[in-house]
Formats: sequence, structure tokens, C-alpha cells
Amino acid sequence: MPRTDTSTPTPTSDPLISGRNPRLWLVLLIACAGQFLVVLDVSVVNVALPSMRTDLGLTASGLQWVVNAYSIAFAGFMLLGGRAADLFGRKRMFVVGLSLFTLASVAGGLAQEGWQLLAARAVQGLGAAILSPSTLTLLTAAVPPGPARTRAVGTWTAVGAAGGAAGGFVGGVLVDLLSWRWVLLINVPIGALVLVCACLWLGESRVGGGNRLDLPGAVLVTGGLATLAYGIVQTEESGWTAPSTLLPLAAGALVLSTFVWWETRASSPLMPLRVFRTRAVSAANATMALCASTTFGSWFFMTVYAQNVLGYTPLQAGLALVPSSVSVIAGSKLAPRLLPRFGPRTVAVTGVLIAAAGFALQSTMTPTDPYATGILIPGVLMMFGIGIGSTPLAILATTSAPPAEAGLASGLINTSRTMGGALGLSILSTVAATWLTDPPTPTSLTAGYAAAFRVGACVLLATATLMAVWLPGRERKG
Repeated sequence: MPRTDTSTPTPTSDPLISGRNPRLWLVLLIACAGQFLVVLDVSVVNVALPSMRTDLGLTASGLQWVVNAYSIAFAGFMLLGGRAADLFGRKRMFVVGLSLFTLASVAGGLAQEGWQLLAARAVQGLGAAILSPSTLTLLTAAVPPGPARTRAVGTWTAVGAAGGAAGGFVGGVLVDLLSWRWVLLINVPIGALVLVCACLWLGESRVGGGNRLDLPGAVLVTGGLATLAYGIVQTEESGWTAPSTLLPLAAGALVLSTFVWWETRASSPLMPLRVFRTRAVSAANATMALCASTTFGSWFFMTVYAQNVLGYTPLQAGLALVPSSVSVIAGSKLAPRLLPRFGPRTVAVTGVLIAAAGFALQSTMTPTDPYATGILIPGVLMMFGIGIGSTPLAILATTSAPPAEAGLASGLINTSRTMGGALGLSILSTVAATWLTDPPTPTSLTAGYAAAFRVGACVLLATATLMAVWLPGRERKG
């Protein structure tokens, strides 16, 4: 039976999709608020880790798992969350995901033992994986194909990028003025407000017909992605050649291969492999993973450079990155205006080349750089370029998929971003570590960070070349 989509009304049948109707902006605001919370929590806890360790008595490895528990659950359940949104309702999954995320934030903020905090972070990641894909599909269901949808997706991309960028600043402010607990508890009033607004103003949408969830596929892809993510984060503690790293990496790859095999035989596959036959979808996901492999690392290395070498406090480091945060928003908002004239390929390549120039400039850092040349100018270039370059990829990946698979497409592009970022950060951290002395000195730290940025610049140049060959040259609609 062919699948039908009951989510997208025609322009003449539902006033919600009219740009003149204020409810459209409520949908945009609610979806973007959910995405901001999800991405913010990837990085907001970083500056709070020392305080968490002191208060809860966490070990060094336990401290690492405060970050990893969230990241692994987030990456592992994303595709499942996207497909569940298609089948069971995008509003319903948004509400379920945000409820889990908010309740877990309460539990984490009130944790009295280390294990309680780790469990709460894992549930937060699960909630985020359910919530994040539905934020984008709510937009594509409400806004018709064309310039309006392009602008809406551009705004969603900008807000997500801003959430990642603002993590250090928000965390620094909360830890300095209140306590580490508020990096989690701050989600509660915001999450509750967004939840009320979602229940009042969001309309439900789902795939019509007698579709059912591919449970074997769900188990395989979730287990494979989570195991692969576990192996990636193990590289930071054990290195790339340790059995504790190689075994989960190999197991994750094997399980994901089994998932691909299963999807070719399942009657109602979780991820129909035909989506990759669309050039825009496959190219956008591959290049998004490559872009994210550099950008996740750039925020990390700029923050630790500011604190470990230049001597900034957490709050000062967060403030130092505010211009970069603003520039990624500016780039993401500019990209939709450029797309109708130049097409996604030209816009994406241009943005990535600007970012590569910023990475190259950042790689010339020294232990005594002033703020303007050490952080401000290269940071603005990197993030402005990434904002321009990544927006066409999100638009291509989601608008080129059939409406009935919008949630899957959203989960797929978010998975590509998350897994690419995790892998890239691990690789760049390994590169940086090869330059360290024992004990580390400002000179050796700077040399390692600079080497990571040089590698990032090379990756972005290769990504721009791949984009020029693979991405479609004209804007795709629908």
C-alpha cells in the first residue's frame, strides 16, 4: 500500500501555512526553542564539570561520562526518534521528548550521587533524540515548499548552531553566579513553558495508512549507533589502538552493517534505503558529517585555548565567543537569501571556503595572542562560513525527501551532524595530544590546538571540493 502523508495541508485549505498568520510564527518559535535546548545541553555542562566533580565525588572517568552519557543516547536514538515522529505523530513525539528531557533535567539538577547524575544525563539524551527530529518536521509540515520553508529551515539551523555556540557562555554565567546544578535546572522553566505552548498551539501530523514501526531495525540501528558512539568517546580516554576502543568500534560497524542488510528485506523498513538514491539527500548528509567533524572541535579548542593558555575565566571565555555565536546566526540567516540566486552548491561551497580560511587563520595562534587576532577574527570567519555552508545542507536533506519520510530525513541529518562531530572531535583531540609535553606548557598546548585547526582547514577544503562535485547546482523545492 502506498504511504500517504496527512501532515501537509494545501495552501488553500489551512491558514496555518500562510506567512500572514501569526500561528505560523508560533510553530517556528516552539520548534526552534526545542532545538535550542537540545543542542545547548551538548556543551553547556563542560564548564560545570569541575564543580560537579567536587560536589558529587566523581572520578575522572565518571566526569567524562557526564558528557558521554548524553551524547551516546542522543546519537543512538535519533533515527528511531525521527521515524517515530512520522508514524506516531510529530506533535506527540515533540511533547514526549520534551517531557523526558525536562524531567531528566530536574533529576540531574537535584542529583546527590554521581550515578544519579549519569542516569539523568542518559535520559536527557534519549529525550533529546526523540525531540530533535520532530522540531524540524513540525516546520516542514507547517510551511509550504518554497522561499518560506527555506527561511524557516534557515532559522532552525541558526538557532541550533547558536545553541551549541552559547553553551560555554551560558554555563559560565550559571556556574559563576549560581551553581553547577543550574546548568541543568535552567531547562526546567524553559521546557515547561515550551511544553505548554506546544500543547496549545501545535497541530498534529503523521504518516497516514497502516504503517508500523520496524522493531528489529530500530533495535539494530539504535544499538549500532550507540555502540559506535561509545567507541568514539573511548578514544579520548584510551586512544585509538586500545581494545576498549577497537572492540566497540568494530561491534558498532558490524551491527550497522546488519541493520543495512535487514532494511533491504524488511516489509516496512525503519530507514528505506531508497532515500540515499536521491543525490541531494546522500550528498547533504555526507558533507554535513564532514562539516560537523570540524565545527564541534573548533568550539572546544577555542574554549580551552582561551582558558588554558590565555588565562580566561569560564565566564570570560564564554563572553569571548559571543561574536562567533552571533556570526553563525548571521550566516545561517543570510544563506536562505542567497539560495534562490546562486543555488545550494555555490552557497555551500562558498560558506565552507570562508570557514576554511578562518580555520587556517586560527592555526597561526600563539601563546600570547591578543583577543582580536587570537579568537575574535578567526572565530567570526569560521562560524560565519559554517552558518552559510551548513544551511543549504539541512534544507536539501529535508526538503528532498518524500513528505511521509520527513521525520526520518530530519533524524538522518541530525545523526550525520552528531556522529560526524563526535568522530571529528576525537580525531582532532588525538592530533592535538601528539604535541603535548609532560607537564603541558602554554607553548605545547598552543602547538597542539594549532595543529588541530590545520587539520580542520584541510578537511574543510576537501569538503568544499566534494560539495562542488556532488551537490545539486540548482535549488530543490518540495
